Amino acid sequence: FSSDNKNVPRMAQKLWEKSVQVDRDVERFTVGKDREMDLYLAPFDILGSLAHISMLQSIGLLTAEELKQLTEELRNIYRDTETGKFLIEDVHSQVELLLTRKLGDIGKKIHSGRSRNDQVLVDLKLFTRSRLQNIVKKTEKLFDTLIAQSEKYKQVLMPGYTHLQRAQPISFAQHLMAYASMFR
Repeated sequence: FSSDNKNVPRMAQKLWEKSVQVDRDVERFTVGKDREMDLYLAPFDILGSLAHISMLQSIGLLTAEELKQLTEELRNIYRDTETGKFLIEDVHSQVELLLTRKLGDIGKKIHSGRSRNDQVLVDLKLFTRSRLQNIVKKTEKLFDTLIAQSEKYKQVLMPGYTHLQRAQPISFAQHLMAYASMFR
């Protein structure tokens, strides 16, 4: 917004220009919990970066020595994410910053051939896959527990239900197995 009237304030053309003071409520609304989400995504961003640099080396954009250095440093950063030493504003910028501080210009090569959107999609895919694998493991544990408990309670009778009404008696084992079969 600009005006020929000198009494009307002129706003900067870009919101991210440092001369503009962003309203805290607007910032809180637009940024939300990005930093917290980035902490969840950090290990997955590093795993995606490890795969990406392997590809860069395979097509000749990184030397074997650069790959070795980047891999070693990314693994160090990954360990920091596991121990809570990894503090960030933005995961992608922070990983690159740490790499360039340690390795110089080699660290900048990590983003060759991929956009920030590519990184975010890979991070989210790896994060989601990890969470789904965790759910599957817990579901398997629940399934195994239901099977074990059904063996234990074969002789215990209880009323069966159909359409929310009592029906013929069944064993508690049958009741447990009904849930186990749903998880299967």
